[in-house]
Amino acid sequence: MFERIAELAIRRSRLVLIVAAVVVVLMGALGAGAFGKLLGGGFDDPASQSSRARDVIDEKFGGETNLVLLVRAPEGRVDAPDAKRNGKALVSDLKTESDLDNVVSYWDTNSPDLRSEDGREAIVLARVKGRDAELQENAKAVIDDFAGTYKDTLTVKAGGSTGVSYEMGPQTTEDLILAETIAVPLILLLLLVVFGTVVSALLPLAIALIAIVGVFAQLFVVGSVTDVSIFAINLTTALGLGLGVDYALLMISRFREQLASGASVEDAVRKTMSTAGRTVAFSAATVAAALAALMVFPQYFLRSFGYSGVGVVLIAALATLFVMPALLKVLGHRVNSGRMPWSKPERSGSRSSGWGRLARTVMRRPALTALPVLAVLLLAASPLLGITFGTADERVLPEGAESRQVSAALRDNFNGNDAAALHVVIDKPVAKAPLASYATELSELEGVARVETSAGVFADGQSKATGPGNTVLGRPDGQQLNVVSKLTPKSEEAKDLVEQVRSAAPPSGADPLVGGADAELVDSNDSIGGRLPLAIGLIAVTTFVLLFLFTGSVVQPLRALVLNLISLGATLGVMTWIFQDGNLSGLLGFTAQPMETSMTVLMFCVAFGLSMDYEVFVTSRIKELHELGEDNESAVANGLGHTGRIVSAAAVLLAVSFFAFGTAKISFLQLFGLGSGLAILIDAIAVRGVLVPAAMRLLGRSAWYAPGPLRKFHNRFGLSESGPAPASAPELVTVNPPEKDSAGV
Repeated sequence: MFERIAELAIRRSRLVLIVAAVVVVLMGALGAGAFGKLLGGGFDDPASQSSRARDVIDEKFGGETNLVLLVRAPEGRVDAPDAKRNGKALVSDLKTESDLDNVVSYWDTNSPDLRSEDGREAIVLARVKGRDAELQENAKAVIDDFAGTYKDTLTVKAGGSTGVSYEMGPQTTEDLILAETIAVPLILLLLLVVFGTVVSALLPLAIALIAIVGVFAQLFVVGSVTDVSIFAINLTTALGLGLGVDYALLMISRFREQLASGASVEDAVRKTMSTAGRTVAFSAATVAAALAALMVFPQYFLRSFGYSGVGVVLIAALATLFVMPALLKVLGHRVNSGRMPWSKPERSGSRSSGWGRLARTVMRRPALTALPVLAVLLLAASPLLGITFGTADERVLPEGAESRQVSAALRDNFNGNDAAALHVVIDKPVAKAPLASYATELSELEGVARVETSAGVFADGQSKATGPGNTVLGRPDGQQLNVVSKLTPKSEEAKDLVEQVRSAAPPSGADPLVGGADAELVDSNDSIGGRLPLAIGLIAVTTFVLLFLFTGSVVQPLRALVLNLISLGATLGVMTWIFQDGNLSGLLGFTAQPMETSMTVLMFCVAFGLSMDYEVFVTSRIKELHELGEDNESAVANGLGHTGRIVSAAAVLLAVSFFAFGTAKISFLQLFGLGSGLAILIDAIAVRGVLVPAAMRLLGRSAWYAPGPLRKFHNRFGLSESGPAPASAPELVTVNPPEKDSAGV
């Protein structure tokens, strides 16, 4: 297959480039509408109890409150004549909005629970109509109209889930633009340093551009048929830029090496495709397999990364395999044009002597060199012993965000947080007496401020005055109870309260559903935790199969899986130390909180896939030399000597595209960017530079072992590095076998 692609690029290079240009233009036109198709949220399992409770509330009770307006009287109290008059006018205006319903406020209920303890602030609760994109549009219209100053006397701030989404969408776009503004110039500068010529440095950016444009087109298409998170933009553009550069880097380096060996342009293209092209294809398969595992999760936040992640990997790989050889054929020796002052001409069989020396040093004393690295990585992983998980809320936004200020005010200045209430739904008729008894029992639970029902308001086991909005909480065919707590939302105590409410004895014959933000957290963690073993199993199995097909060994896939898990454990441990424990929070400007469950899983899958990316880069060259007759140690040293500079350069370039998200204002984007970038560097330096040669030395000839039947299977169906030989094969340096240490290793 790769030989056919090479021949197509050689014979029809200009036609391939013309078709590619037309496709890019069409993808650009299609991708221009991508942002209009993407959604916020997507962190919940649609089949969970909390999601089913929300569906019943939407169907029978007008929907959950999703908008909280915090109204403040700049001077005096909200009961002052002017403030009261304007407050009622505000509520009256809100009730005329076609996009709102279930509007409840302090001014039309006189409930003290909707007024702050100092009397200067009051709450207006409402539900913005619609789902997904319609909800976002309606929320934007309402918030744009009413947030700010009302009648020059009241200050209105928007909060609740729609308030958070309203601010998160534009902030995501700003973060993306800033990250790419930082990453692209840095990557171009690094490419100039790595390649030393202007033309070869620009070629990877061409592939990255195709990948990114393709990503936006793909997101438009996928977003038109299913829910896709707006945060998929951040991942896929970073991956498109990074992988486009990585794959092109591998191809260009091999092409220049072949030219330096004396091969003709046509033979250089053929050899590049049969070796580096094959490596790119396998590398893309391993990354795609890791990202495809995200599709097993029911949350569309994670599934959207599976859809878009697999797509961007395939687009980057296809652009590299079809467009890059055509570009190389057209350019030929001009690929080395525009040489920079510091650049040295490419030499036949060129390799990084530093990486080769490092490999030889490690293999002389594998245990002595590997154990300190393992100790450091295990120490870095130790914070995982105390890891806790949460879901995204207003704390991921900067402290100055209005929705975050509203949440803080509700928590600090009011008797319970209405926006974080648990919603208990009974989807059948319930008489007043058993409903009151059930609400009384719930009000006695520790941490509960009050329970609002159609039968009244209950607190501390007693009935209070009729609560706000009680008329909408009861229907002939169902009842809703709002359990308002004094607890910090999403704390361990709040999660325990969810379990207690779910365990409370309901009215006879009733089967309550418990929803609300804290219930969604509990259900999300349970849902992801339940699917995580399946996802990890799929990643492990597909990776094992792909690496076996690539290497013909059953030991190499196992070695790769173990080393990758060690490096990923270190990465997750460092991220826990930073983002959960709060270290560096002042420098990075975030609020410490439990690790966001979905983003942690996403980071694991992405980092695992990218680690396998470099595993394939290195192993492919080692295997190629091993098949040419070199012994195991010589193949490892020479293989790292040839690929070490490429892998380290590719790792730095890809890490830059992720580290750029460290400038984001949304904290879980910082977590994802910094974590993915760190995982890439740990893998490229500590794992590829030290642990791989140490493991290969310790394994010896058994590193390439496979049972007889599997060897026959690989000989028939496996893919190996092969292809037409260049005009002059690169000279290989044979490494003398390492001396045995005192332990006989």
